[in-house]
Amino acid sequence: MLWAAWQPLKTSGAAAISPQAGGAGPRAGRPEEMNNLEEGVEFLPAMNSKKMEKRGPKRQVVVTVMIIVFFLISLVTGLLVWHFKYRNVAVQKLFNGHLRVLNWDFLDAYENSSSPEFIMLAKKVKSTVRDIGPYHKETVITAFSEGSVIAYYWSEFLVPKYREEGLDRAMADKQSLAQRWNPRLRNPMLKVESVVAFREGDAACVFALHAKEGEITSFTTPGFPNSPYPNNALCYWTLRADANSIISLTFKTLELEQCTDDSDYIKVYNSLSPVEPHALVRLCGNYAPSYNLTFLSSQNVMLVTLVTNKEGRFPGFKAEFFQLPKMKVCGGTLKGESGTFTTPYYPAHYPPATDCVWNIEVPSKKNVKVRFNMFFVLEPGIPVSSCTKDYVQINSTRYCGERPQFVVASTTNKIEVRFHSDQSYTDTGFLAEYLSYDSSDPCPGKFTCNTGRCIDRSMRCDGWLDCVDGSDERSCSKCCPPARPLCLAPPGCSERSGSFLPAAARATVPCKEYTYKCRSGHCISKQNPECDGEQDCEDNSDEDNCNCGIRSYTRKSRIVGGQDSDVGEWPWQVSLHVKGQGHICGASLISGTWLVSAAHCFLQLQGISYSDPSLWTAYLGLTNQGNRNGDNVQTRKVKRIIPHPYFNDYTYDYDIAVMELQTPVTFSSVVQPICLPDATHNFPVGKDLWVTGWGATAEGGSGASILQKAEIRLINQTICNELLTDQLTPRMMCVGILTGGVDACQGDSGGPLVSVEPSNRMFLAGVVSWGDGCAQRNKPGVYSRLTSLRDWIKEQTGL
Repeated sequence: MLWAAWQPLKTSGAAAISPQAGGAGPRAGRPEEMNNLEEGVEFLPAMNSKKMEKRGPKRQVVVTVMIIVFFLISLVTGLLVWHFKYRNVAVQKLFNGHLRVLNWDFLDAYENSSSPEFIMLAKKVKSTVRDIGPYHKETVITAFSEGSVIAYYWSEFLVPKYREEGLDRAMADKQSLAQRWNPRLRNPMLKVESVVAFREGDAACVFALHAKEGEITSFTTPGFPNSPYPNNALCYWTLRADANSIISLTFKTLELEQCTDDSDYIKVYNSLSPVEPHALVRLCGNYAPSYNLTFLSSQNVMLVTLVTNKEGRFPGFKAEFFQLPKMKVCGGTLKGESGTFTTPYYPAHYPPATDCVWNIEVPSKKNVKVRFNMFFVLEPGIPVSSCTKDYVQINSTRYCGERPQFVVASTTNKIEVRFHSDQSYTDTGFLAEYLSYDSSDPCPGKFTCNTGRCIDRSMRCDGWLDCVDGSDERSCSKCCPPARPLCLAPPGCSERSGSFLPAAARATVPCKEYTYKCRSGHCISKQNPECDGEQDCEDNSDEDNCNCGIRSYTRKSRIVGGQDSDVGEWPWQVSLHVKGQGHICGASLISGTWLVSAAHCFLQLQGISYSDPSLWTAYLGLTNQGNRNGDNVQTRKVKRIIPHPYFNDYTYDYDIAVMELQTPVTFSSVVQPICLPDATHNFPVGKDLWVTGWGATAEGGSGASILQKAEIRLINQTICNELLTDQLTPRMMCVGILTGGVDACQGDSGGPLVSVEPSNRMFLAGVVSWGDGCAQRNKPGVYSRLTSLRDWIKEQTGL
């Protein structure tokens, strides 16, 4: 070994490495050379710093290397700890969903999870879909329903936290999910499609109910009606019916938190899984008992869910359901001179996943037309220009949305009407009639609207829009209605057309405080002559600017003691919203750009300057606060707010303000201005007036979702002043029912009080101002009197 060969010899100071005893040979050297050689193998002492520096690395280099090594080790250790302790931590994920088994027939026994039939099929389905993907832990089959068989399941995953979002996206992607499962469908006995999954929360309460034949089953939110439903809750009600049946569900009472983006809500599904493609309706807020809250399934199951946040105490709901035989055929052949037909189960919401075809035929020498008297086929988020989900199709044209009465005609004696609803979100549907007619005279003895609708000739030029397109009131500015006094038939206004001019204008009288003054400066004795359809001023100024106060259509169908309003019934009603707070006050549209409201709505409160126009958004054409994005609804920002300079926030005298919109509104069937009365206009004591708004439906209660209307009476000023201890001023008027029960309330402020005049035109009589409580006996509401404030409105708006 080298070590042995170079071992130093312990002699008396000399060292020999030559193998030859005599030391002679070619490598023999002198003694000093031998000493030099011995120095070459000398073990250096530790204190020989000079030699250490020559043969080893510098100290700084060693220290630096050690620091770098330590740093790298720490970094790797930290990364490993982070990966295994935080990034790679297993997160539990639950998903709920359903899938359709096409080649399997539904059995009643599948409703019982303990039956051998259920267990056998659940095992087959579970084995088919068990290996959904990586991180899958368990799948459980929870229920079956018809269609051929729909299996409902939940799956549990333990996924690394950093893969959590990816799993959510993959499970939400139905196509991806189906592709992931399809390769695993090794069981030839099951043919699976329509795989749907969604992330599941923690259900706080779960109820399973089954309809009994011939019986109605009721259910409520926990604690109803004696205590509010729980906060931070997720409740499920699974509803079942017998095979070959469907479910009819009706909410008899429903009072939840007012609708916002994160408010409490109910969702109803045409499924046992709460997946959005099968959602029938989302409900929040409160509804009057008369409101249509009946929904139908397309199969024998339905799911009701309640999701609540951490705030609020509300009663909840009471609902009932029962089963109906499944409709085998929808539509059919209709023959005869006339008849009617509707969407299935009208006026309840039509079922989802429905297709109907009506083939209509009238006598051969006639033409046929279909008149839709009610039409509500609206799906959230779908513009009426596309009609891609629910629709009626006639002559290759699709109709959807909320529409006033309209007519579709055929040039032959036959017409085909198709109705389609998809899997989600249903509506009331339609009520229609078919009629035969002679193409040369489509409305015998009647006036024909441009839409094809027939109306009595007496309705022509009567100041009321009986044709939804207003064609019955066109070209009437120089004519007056038939059967009115002082009317003759001049050239161009024949008796047949029902259009006449007055024989002479009203005689002028001396101008008084109570007489109407024409633009010419002359005064007439007639009371309330403005916009009544008769020329009373010689310059016709009493009939100028009368494109107001008319409703293009109404549906026959809270304000305390009120009723739900129909779409378009009060087209001048405005809802004023503050961002983050929702509906605050009402207002009235008086022109394309001006609103009238109450000054007290814009007082500073809790540090918020409500007089700042940028806080406010005006909603026009709105009926349901839960449908603010509807096709008929227009939103406008506010340019400026002008409260009356004399407004007294203690007495509420001069409680009026005008608001200018940043951009004009577009007048439509549901957006129209209200007429402003002349300062001399008289609203007699005892006259019935209408108040509308979304305010509280009980004193101290929550606001209404649906615009409420109530009919109340104008009360004698002296009597009212006695009841309210001399709090009234000449700018106030007292309106209500002295026995109580009907009144405006909180949230109605600023809204309209309107009068229907003999001409059927409506005028703004007052603005909701204040009251002592709501709907109390002998405590009527107080309104700002428009006639006393009319001149100021004209000064500010020019109207």
